[in-house]
Amino acid sequence: MRNDWFVDWFNSPYYDLLYKDRSETEARDFLRRLLDQLEPPKGARMLDLACGKGRYSRFLAAQGYEVTGVDISPERIEAASSFEYDRLRFYQHDMRKPFKTACFDYVFNFFTSFGYFDSDREHLQTLENVRKSLVPDGHFLIDYLNSPRVISSLVKEEKREMEGIEFAISRQLEAGFIVKRIKLMHDGKVLEFSERVRAFELPDFERMFQQTGFRIREVFGDYNLNPYDRDGSDRLIILCEVNF
Repeated sequence: MRNDWFVDWFNSPYYDLLYKDRSETEARDFLRRLLDQLEPPKGARMLDLACGKGRYSRFLAAQGYEVTGVDISPERIEAASSFEYDRLRFYQHDMRKPFKTACFDYVFNFFTSFGYFDSDREHLQTLENVRKSLVPDGHFLIDYLNSPRVISSLVKEEKREMEGIEFAISRQLEAGFIVKRIKLMHDGKVLEFSERVRAFELPDFERMFQQTGFRIREVFGDYNLNPYDRDGSDRLIILCEVNF
């Protein structure tokens, strides 16, 4: 049975509450460094895949690019759509389904917004959809967690209090997934959510990209775009180009 945990969790107000301390400055600085690295021409067409409420999309559009953001969550797209203008559009969309053909110069997938699905087929289909959405010389960047480091430093149990709500969080590795379970009580009700992300490593991405028509151009290990180190890097950020 399909377990699309991300639909319930990302549509929940508790998701934003738990992650409200994410650094906006870090996100903007990362994008500035990335644009300096890529040097896209003004007016380049960009797709922000799994855009959430559109914080990355909005920044990219403000730099003069034509940006489209898509996300599976209708609530998050509704929130993002309030920021639309001529260079910025948002659509509710499941990345496992095709979205436009040969339309974008760049596709970005930020902040571990991949690896959610139960089957390899779904991950490969998503990457195939990305490739088809790109122009022949297009580029795809995926910003993923660095699984080896995450697993080696896994905090198995913790509690956090956010705005009077206590979150009990547990983490473990299960059948190739890094699993986080979130339990909380609000208004007298006990609520439970989960996050399940495949513990993909660089060789897994190399295999999937080869199967779906991509060639890896560069691999970075953090938001400062330093080189990737399997044991020491905070992130696994891979820049690919279409391989025809």
